Amino acid sequence: MTHEDLSIVLEIERISFLNPWMPSTFEGEIDNAPISNPYVIVYKPVNRIIGYVIYWFLNKNVQISNISIHPDFRRLGVGEEVMYRIRRQIKKEGAKHVLLEVRPSNTAAWALYNKLGFQILGIRQGYYSNPTEDALVMGKNL
Repeated sequence: MTHEDLSIVLEIERISFLNPWMPSTFEGEIDNAPISNPYVIVYKPVNRIIGYVIYWFLNKNVQISNISIHPDFRRLGVGEEVMYRIRRQIKKEGAKHVLLEVRPSNTAAWALYNKLGFQILGIRQGYYSNPTEDALVMGKNL
């Protein structure tokens, strides 16, 4: 992900989430390499950005902080493939654990993470706003 990608990334963010990240948050992620790892997802058949993923790599632990696929390209296996690629990449880099948070109401994401072997480790009460909702903390050993 580069600053030039932000208009597309922000569009996907706005249509994907009720409480979207601010542009400055994405800018900070781009500027915070190598701790932050922001990537765009380019779908080859249409040769355009259709999603993004941001993860942090800290002391053999990875935190996936944001991931989204444009609604027009969901249910095509793109998110699952991205998660497999991330897992392969972070394992090569020495990661031992990966964590993420997900809204319990986001059943599609929750089901995908469950399918990929993530387990619920806990709950962060009131983590999300607009509407207020707890977060499921999910993790996986690599």
